[in-house]
Amino acid sequence: MTNNDRNSVGRRRVLKGVGLAGLAGLAGCAGTGDPGSSSTQTTESSDSMSSGGSTDAETTAASGPAMADSIEVWGWDVAAKSLDLVDEPYEEANGGAVSINQIGRADLKDKFKSTLLSGSGAPAASMMESVDAASWVSTGGLRDISAWLEDSGIKGEFVEGKWGPLESDAGTFALPWDIGPVGTFYRRDVLDEHDIDADSVETWDEYIEEGEKLPDDQYLLNLPSNDYDGLWRMMYRQIGGQPFTSNGEVNIHSDKSLQVARILNRIRDSGVANDVASWSSSWFTAFGEGTTASLTAGAWMEGTLKAELGDTSGNWGVFKPPAVESGGSRATNWGGSNVTIPAQVSEETARRAWDYMSFALGRPENQLTMYREFGIFPALETTYDSEAYDEPHEFLDGQPAGRMFADIAPEISPYRYTVDTPEVTKAINTHFRDMMAGDKTPKEAVDAAAQQVADRTDRDLA
Repeated sequence: MTNNDRNSVGRRRVLKGVGLAGLAGLAGCAGTGDPGSSSTQTTESSDSMSSGGSTDAETTAASGPAMADSIEVWGWDVAAKSLDLVDEPYEEANGGAVSINQIGRADLKDKFKSTLLSGSGAPAASMMESVDAASWVSTGGLRDISAWLEDSGIKGEFVEGKWGPLESDAGTFALPWDIGPVGTFYRRDVLDEHDIDADSVETWDEYIEEGEKLPDDQYLLNLPSNDYDGLWRMMYRQIGGQPFTSNGEVNIHSDKSLQVARILNRIRDSGVANDVASWSSSWFTAFGEGTTASLTAGAWMEGTLKAELGDTSGNWGVFKPPAVESGGSRATNWGGSNVTIPAQVSEETARRAWDYMSFALGRPENQLTMYREFGIFPALETTYDSEAYDEPHEFLDGQPAGRMFADIAPEISPYRYTVDTPEVTKAINTHFRDMMAGDKTPKEAVDAAAQQVADRTDRDLA
């Protein structure tokens, strides 16, 4: 498809057609490393979109105010398919029609932010990654949902750490959807063949040592040069690091950040990692062939691996991510999304959008449906006692991985996203590439990254 092809998804289905690069949109349920804008599906602007895709006359439910007859919701890849699982139950229970429009991750981000800035062309609702939230909220183009949220009584049912990026002094601008409690996914067959016991691993140093048992043509893991920031952020958050202090100073040159940089440098020096670009076809091929034996990512990664490498089902397992130091935390997060409503849509359209998103995200049974089918791990804490998390995962050789992730989720430290988070991403990737090339020490890399962010944002160094 070209960018002019229509991609409106019907009430009962989500259009297919995304390939390997498009699957990276699950990272929206995954959070860092943008695979680029090679999306195969985009939307067509139309008059209906400027009102959130409402094409029918608005109707009034007997028990409430008027809501649009139809709405359009934007999402990407597996996440969009997850939303589509619950639109039919919503329609049957509440009336109205919900169309899920599946768009490539990078294209959706560009298009949606453009509609917020221009004040026209937005859907009724859209996915929004937590990493982008502060930037999108700062546009002033999102609707404050705090009154509806208070009336619903569901705010306290979500993981507390999700709310920070979604709020400002002006209100609350999205409803949490998923989080990405992190695990290390590994090829059981490869590690077993070389007598590597994943269950015995506690720290990254121990995991590096185990990885040295592999032959030269196999690697324990991957250090992708296009996503050093993702690895750094995951590990930095794991040990309680914050990129900015509470008063806004740049803090990515802290002792904790230096700890992370040194670990990544040790992984490189040990020779247990390759450097294939993440989300590339070669990246998936390496996992499929077992030449890369593991990766550390959010719980959502299982859905991606199942979709792309289905013929490896049963050869995988997952364990808690290695600790930075012995006795340290093994709980962290990678990624996570929310659903938000543009301020530009009509009142009736916004009400329908809220009605749908609170149904999809605020009810345990619907969140669990999405989790079971696509591994989208809920931010809704009221799901965590569900037996669904004790069910065996065929792809993971029968391992009930959901229980591990449900145990990790409440232990995840909050993380401070700001409008300048993209500058942190750029700086870490730039200077960690120099570190990996041997041109900077870990200390020089984190100091240079911090100075770059300070220079570009007019912030002070902590």
